[in-house]
Amino acid sequence: MGKNIATLITDMFEDVEYTEPAKAFKEAGHSVTTIEKEAGKTVKGKQGEANVTIDKSIEDVNPEEYDALFIPGGFSPDQLRADERFVTFTKEFMNKKKPVFAICHGPQLLITAKALEDRQATGYKSIKVDMEYAGADYKDQEVVVCSDQLVTSRTPDDIPAFIRESLKLL
Repeated sequence: MGKNIATLITDMFEDVEYTEPAKAFKEAGHSVTTIEKEAGKTVKGKQGEANVTIDKSIEDVNPEEYDALFIPGGFSPDQLRADERFVTFTKEFMNKKKPVFAICHGPQLLITAKALEDRQATGYKSIKVDMEYAGADYKDQEVVVCSDQLVTSRTPDDIPAFIRESLKLL
């Protein structure tokens, strides 16, 4: 039985941090729904390798409709966390103990949602201190799984481990 995965994404996402996990999720029988401010818009990866057409507007989605949340890195999470609707959406997954997959700068949405306190997590080295200030027990590891709910990784190099652990939770 495939799971429905909400994906929060906008321009300047890290291309492979979206494309590789999304492909693996779909190949495993799960659906991936991209969510941004505007449905039908095409967002571009920061490397210029990937363009993604947005499936749904944040206005038209409810966390209850999804089984898991995926947050690719790049500059996308930092832009999205400036909009309270994305922060609230993210916080709902953490509060309901639904699986959340965040790679590289993806944890920035979790920081703003105040959802990392007392959790083990990792992320790109430049947000390590931010994650620690948010109460996370930062681990410099390719993948960290916390409470069978939160999967985090640091960089594109960690994608195979990130995918492996995310699929295990699904």
